[in-house]
Parts: sequence; structure tokens; C-alpha cells
Amino acid sequence: MSSLRIPLSPSASFPLAGKRDESSPLIQVAGLCKHYPLVGGGTTPVLHDIHLAVAPGEFVALMGPSGSGKSTFMNILGCLDVPNAGEYQLAGQSVAQMDHNELAVLRNRQMGFVFQGFNLLQRSSIAENVALPLLYAGIGKAERRQRAHELLEQVGLVHRAEARPNQLSGGQQQRVAIARALANRPPLILADEPTGNLDTQTSGEIMALFNRLNVEQGITLLLVTHEPDIARYARRLVRFKDGRIVHDGEVNV
Repeated sequence: MSSLRIPLSPSASFPLAGKRDESSPLIQVAGLCKHYPLVGGGTTPVLHDIHLAVAPGEFVALMGPSGSGKSTFMNILGCLDVPNAGEYQLAGQSVAQMDHNELAVLRNRQMGFVFQGFNLLQRSSIAENVALPLLYAGIGKAERRQRAHELLEQVGLVHRAEARPNQLSGGQQQRVAIARALANRPPLILADEPTGNLDTQTSGEIMALFNRLNVEQGITLLLVTHEPDIARYARRLVRFKDGRIVHDGEVNV
């Protein structure tokens, strides 16, 4: 298996995008509420009065039983859903004030997404999958290809650049997904059950990669998981229950 190689400093091939005020929260939510309508009238509450601040460079695990609200909260942070009440600021910008196009740019430039199911395009090569966010950002073909190959080299898969996703193992596909998430040098990665489809050894390799991105590049990581062993890689635990935060502090799983 090829070794994973992540740049050791922001001066490497893929530096972080821009300087940020390290004294201000990267994520700040206040009074966040979310409910969904019921057939026949009424609503079902999902999130109740959520308050949370995440500083640049933190590694936060979100845990809780199914239906506790953690995935809905992650979707709101990723601008894939909107709250019914409350305020969400990302890097000091009020997300509620943004229109559809501004939100699309925000997702493309400021966030990287990693999902349990990898979400790779099966008919595209590995390099093309990694380069996809760069295409949406308007980057030219030659630069897209160069960046994709550098990122694949960093996750130990440049030798498989022309392979299709179905020719890779689950762990390799997740490494491709992480490379894709890094394509636009985002300050924030949102990972939803990224090891849910992986065996124990491969899960450890993926989490070691996340840890290096956090420690060595200062990327802020928020990770949803049901697995205590995975949550222990984080340095802060936020636990949800019945749509409320019931623990925010040390990882105690």
C-alpha cells in the first residue's frame, strides 16, 4: 500500500486559502432551530436553540443517537439546509444573508465534504473526480489536472489517477474523496460518517490522514460519527440528544 503524504507546512504545494483571524470563531451559531412539516399539519422539531462556536484549527466530533439532530446540524453548517430560526456565521459572514449563488461559491471555496458513501462519479477517472470542485471554480484544464495529480500524490494514489472508482477499494475511494475535498484549499472539512463503510484497519488509516490534515495544515474538521473509537481522534466532543447539545467538551467516549 502506498504511504500517505500530506504537506508538512502551509508553504507546500497546496497552502491554506488566505489568512484568517485565529482569534475569531470560524463557525458560530446562536439560537439555531430546525423543524420539518408533518403531513396533515403541524411540525416535528429537530434542533432546539443550538449555540456553538468552533475556532480555526479545531477537530470536533459530533455524536448522538439516530434522530438526535447531528446530521441535520451538519447539513446546516454545510449550507445544504437552512434553519427556521437562529444565526449562522462562517468566518464572520452571515450565511442567512447569502443568495443561492453566493452559497454555492461558499460551499465550493470554504468547505470540503466527505461522506460515508464516497459520492464519486463512477464513469469518471480518479483524477477527474478530484478535479471536479476546480471545474466548478472555473480553473483551467491544465491546472486542474496538475492539482488533481498533486493531491492524489499526497494521499498515495497518484499511480491510480486514471482508474475508475469501482477499481479501487473502499479505503482508496475515501482517500480520493478526501483529496477532492481539499481541491480548493478549504479551511473547513465536514465529514459525515466517513468511516461507516470501512473496516477497522482502513478506518484507522483514514482517521490518521484527517489527524495530519488538522495538525499539520491547521484545517478545521467537524466529523459526525457513531463510533467511539473514531470520536477519540478528535480533541473536542459535541454530543446531541433530542435535538439539543447535552455535552460540549472533552472527548469522553
